[in-house]
Amino acid sequence: MSKAVLELRGIRQSFKQASGQLDVIVKADLEIRTGEMVALVGPSGSGKSTLLHIAGLLEKAAGGEILIDGLPTGSMSDDQRTKVRRNKMGFVYQYHHLLPEFSALENVVLPQMIAGTSRHAATPLAAKLLSKVGLAQRLQHRPAKLSGGEQQRVALARALANEPSILLADEPTGNLDIHTADDVFNLLMALVRDSGVGAMIATHNLELAKKMDRIITIRDGILEPY
Repeated sequence: MSKAVLELRGIRQSFKQASGQLDVIVKADLEIRTGEMVALVGPSGSGKSTLLHIAGLLEKAAGGEILIDGLPTGSMSDDQRTKVRRNKMGFVYQYHHLLPEFSALENVVLPQMIAGTSRHAATPLAAKLLSKVGLAQRLQHRPAKLSGGEQQRVALARALANEPSILLADEPTGNLDIHTADDVFNLLMALVRDSGVGAMIATHNLELAKKMDRIITIRDGILEPY
């Protein structure tokens, strides 16, 4: 039976400006379960990235609570939040943010080592993940020697390296051509289904969004079903 891996309860976020308070997120309630893909859509500036940052414990909300695997995070210290991010979450961005001086294999090994896994144990898992994303022959290539689609495949493998409960992706195909974007997205779907991770994916691409289990819109700071 699937369980809730991410719960947003009454999330609010606002920022002070010279002209007054700007309410970016007025009310966000959402639950994502294991193996579920949820698309987050909305116009530019609607707060999609802000909501992802809050859900990923990268930014503190002005109000509300976030539960990861049923664990409330609101009262956690910065160190505790960092530990949850490291062990429970995977992140994929529009730009791959790979470390250019390291090979594809090393880019997937490093997050495991940061989490406390030995290099000896991390290396075969990294190789297995890169094989799953079709890069078995490119393990020793540095990012500069990989295409844009290949770099994003490494980023997908890296995001899943610590076997997270939740995957958060911000326009993961936004920097790719249409054909490559479809390939990377289909691979992302397969990885989510295979691993059982719950995923929230912000995208402007409605065609890709419609392939997911649910579509949630954010407009005027409020989350609603599409």
